[in-house]
Amino acid sequence: MQLTAAVSFLTILQEESVSIHTYSHSFLHIILQHLEHRDAGVSNAWLETLLAVIEALPKETVRHEILNPLVSKAQLSQTLQSRLVSCKIMGKLANKFEAHIIKREILPLVKSLCQDVEYEVRACMCRQLEHIAQGIGTELTKTVVLPELVELARDEGSSVRLAAFETLVNLLDMFDADDRSQTVLPLVKSFCEKSFKADESILLSLSFHLGKLCNGLYGIFTPEQHLRFLEFYKKLSTLGLQQENGHNDNQLQLQTLEQEKKYILVRKNCAYNFPAMIVFVDPKNFHLELYSIFFCLCHDPEVPVRYTMALSFYEVAKLLNSGVYTIHKELVTLLQDESLEVLDALVGHLPEILELMTNGGENNGSESKLLSIPDLIPALTTAEQRAATSLKWRTHEKLLQKYACLPHIISSDQIYYRFLHRMLTIILTNNVLPVQKAAARTLCVYLRYNRKQEQRHEVIQKLIEQLGQGKSYWNRLRFLDTCEFIMELFSKSFFCKYFFLPVLELTHDPVANVRMKLCYLLPKVKSTLKIPTDKHLLQQLELCIRKLLCQEKDKDVLTIVKRTVLELDRMEISVDAEQLEKEKQQNEGRSTNINDKFFEKKRRDSKTSSVLAKSITLAVPGSLSGTSAGKEDKKSKLVRSQSFSTQALHPKYSNIDKCPNKSSATGYTSSVSGIGKSSRLSYSDDSFRTHSTGNSGNAAFLSSSSSRNLFNSADQKNNGNKESQSRKMSIKNRKSNS
Repeated sequence: MQLTAAVSFLTILQEESVSIHTYSHSFLHIILQHLEHRDAGVSNAWLETLLAVIEALPKETVRHEILNPLVSKAQLSQTLQSRLVSCKIMGKLANKFEAHIIKREILPLVKSLCQDVEYEVRACMCRQLEHIAQGIGTELTKTVVLPELVELARDEGSSVRLAAFETLVNLLDMFDADDRSQTVLPLVKSFCEKSFKADESILLSLSFHLGKLCNGLYGIFTPEQHLRFLEFYKKLSTLGLQQENGHNDNQLQLQTLEQEKKYILVRKNCAYNFPAMIVFVDPKNFHLELYSIFFCLCHDPEVPVRYTMALSFYEVAKLLNSGVYTIHKELVTLLQDESLEVLDALVGHLPEILELMTNGGENNGSESKLLSIPDLIPALTTAEQRAATSLKWRTHEKLLQKYACLPHIISSDQIYYRFLHRMLTIILTNNVLPVQKAAARTLCVYLRYNRKQEQRHEVIQKLIEQLGQGKSYWNRLRFLDTCEFIMELFSKSFFCKYFFLPVLELTHDPVANVRMKLCYLLPKVKSTLKIPTDKHLLQQLELCIRKLLCQEKDKDVLTIVKRTVLELDRMEISVDAEQLEKEKQQNEGRSTNINDKFFEKKRRDSKTSSVLAKSITLAVPGSLSGTSAGKEDKKSKLVRSQSFSTQALHPKYSNIDKCPNKSSATGYTSSVSGIGKSSRLSYSDDSFRTHSTGNSGNAAFLSSSSSRNLFNSADQKNNGNKESQSRKMSIKNRKSNS
């Protein structure tokens, strides 16, 4: 209950459930009351809540409710728990008040706690000196904090000395050159000397902070001191390995398991600090000073050490720049490491590493690409195969994703023969979906950068035959995934040319899951079309949707189809402006000439009946082609006119069989007919367009609403003209009979 209450009080503060005034009045006293709970876990929970509350409370409230009582709580007469809590509170208060308040009211308490009789209190207060120093500034830190640190660094308690050492390292930036050379450096040298003998407790911390320490004191080192610290680092980097190399069995047997673990952690810390040590010695001197240590750390017998080197490998490569060629072999070694953890750590920055490696830094030309890393390709293929045979599929997925960088690293032929077909094999045979998708996307990247048409066509053909037309429905699903990546990486015209129709063929797939996934993909498929260039593909898309509506028997798929139809109907199709303008100009010119002839003929028809035998062809906007009626039978012409006025479907569907399930498709028929119309533009302002015999008209692209209005007006005018023609023909027949 206490732990839950502490967390709840903190949540109330963070979510600002009440005002800060209400919070301090209602909750602060409860928090302060439980700080000295007899259970250490409960006390720490309430302390964490209080430290968070201090940041939000007004200064006056903090001063009266927290700082003033702190004077009595920090006294030696109070319990150990009370004094430990006071140390942590003072560290937090140092960032809350001005320097003069800290100097007057907090620093006396700090000095008292630094000299406490209990080593736990001295160590706890020592770790808070970093926050105190940041609150009081550089001058007071030099005169007050530094002397306390020097005294604590010589404390009899190892935990106090450790806290003093780490605080010194963290405060290096606040000390001037004199303080560093006269005070800090002698202390550090003393720590280094004692770390192997009397004070092994500081060894781990020293190895972890050595890089920061060396660079922080770099300006005051003499050449001898510089060399001394470098040799100390080298000694730590091989700590625990000398006995094995020297075959000293007696010492090895005496070495305890705890020491072995400690030495492994020391070498791991050295691997962590390796980039900092390159800066310390200067990258130009890497091969002479540090390469041997780099080699040892990359070949260390313990996985944690090699894992840390793999993590820092990219930083090392960046620092070496043009000298990166010196670590090519170690890259190959880590790629072939027996531990997948090491490989996983290296893969994180593999594209950047390979780019630096193959470019040879900024100063080398492109001639060095790949020639300097002859074993790179075998190492990459080996790494992928080892990841594939393991149970760590996430590492395999990550590796395949990073291999997409290879077109920038090696030649297209090498990718084609060593990696591309491997990606296709993974798609076909691997059982892990994320791995298959990663392989599919990487394969598409390889295809994108392959400029040889023969190889491209071969891969495209395999994708269509082995995936799109594969026997396994799982492969056909992966084909749709691959097509999605192709739409992402390639141009719209490329997808339409090679994959549009193979995708639509899956509307006939016998597996409902495939048809359902296709329906989800159709909006993206439609977005690749351009009008009027892809009119025929748009017609195929509408036909497939129509068939799905009419013939689909699976209820779930049919639901998705209906939803997709509505989404497709709302979509706008891209317009090829240049091509559209050309066709518009051609159609406007032809429309003007034909309309002039039409009205001239109509004027003459009113004066003489001899021209009644001539036929006039009217084309409804939205039809697929113009109709020539000069030699057609008038009865069939009338039937077509009536079918246009009654049929709800787009004219291009006039040859489709009737739906077997009318109830499921009736409500969506008009939507299907509007799929291709939402972005259509009219080529002329005329509701009708006449066409000369033998010329097919161009489709007029209208919005859904205007298209329906034009159909209605077209039917009325067409029927009216045909009735007039029928009456005139009957008069003519009676005259001829008489």
